[in-house]
Amino acid sequence: MDMTYYDHGTQAERWDRAQMFFDAKDYAAATRVLSGLVEEVPEQTGPRLLLARAYYHSAQLRRAEAELRVLVERDPVEQYARLLLGRTLQRQARYDEAEAHLRMASALAGDFDRL
Repeated sequence: MDMTYYDHGTQAERWDRAQMFFDAKDYAAATRVLSGLVEEVPEQTGPRLLLARAYYHSAQLRRAEAELRVLVERDPVEQYARLLLGRTLQRQARYDEAEAHLRMASALAGDFDRL
């Protein structure tokens, strides 16, 4: 198996490395680490959500959308995933689709003024 810097180490070490890259705004490097983690532990929300955020910030909107849809399907009341999915759809000029997710995110956050 040919290992690189991005997939070297334990899952916890790679999670820390991915967060370091994300915090440094090196979203491309973060996605390289996180995509491997998500493949290994697809049931975990944290790595998938951070991967979606890294895709969003690097304007890989279709990829962000795909990850966020998995999260929302798995956990319909995941407020931040709903919010980010709405914003991702907005950035793709899919405003009608975005509105439903943004309204749901507002309701889940207890922000009923937006409704």
